[in-house]
Amino acid sequence: MDAPTPVTLELNGLRLEPLGAQHADALRDAARDGELWKLRITSVPEPQEVETYIASALDMRPGRLAFAVVEAVSGRVLGTTSYHDIVPAIDRVEIGYTWYRRSVQRTHVNTTCKLLLLAHAFDTLGCAVVGFRTDNFNHASQAAIERLGARKDGVLRHHAKRRDGTVRDTVMYSIVRGEWPEVKAQLLYLLARRA
Repeated sequence: MDAPTPVTLELNGLRLEPLGAQHADALRDAARDGELWKLRITSVPEPQEVETYIASALDMRPGRLAFAVVEAVSGRVLGTTSYHDIVPAIDRVEIGYTWYRRSVQRTHVNTTCKLLLLAHAFDTLGCAVVGFRTDNFNHASQAAIERLGARKDGVLRHHAKRRDGTVRDTVMYSIVRGEWPEVKAQLLYLLARRA
């Protein structure tokens, strides 16, 4: 597997571009759409913490590669997503740190972004497995991951601290290389139905 490096990916009117300080104001606006930081089961930054959130994402390289999710025509930032827990020695990446402004949730945005990231991971980087993880109480995220075709690997009990100080269980999912052709076909089918 080749280690992920900053790249711009584009499909269906969306562009994933490397997240940087220039996205701060637009990402702050995206977080305000739905006041997403108030959800205890997400890592969405409060508006005044966006610069720190971006700096942290950049400091995590090479273990994390963060993207801004941009509407290609308007340039409006819709949210962010990342490759993380990148382990080239075993051909593994995870996709996460994903959140979108409320007004584009349950649209083609998540499916398109995941198709772009999965295709790049399996077809370009040569990954053997792509993982996902979410809070045990984030049922919407679990359903979205399962709609992608990922399989549930299990639950890591008492795994990570939430912003409110409580400790979550983490639900783990993955897609392995042999499953990718069927997952890709399903994602393309879902996007075609929305078109």
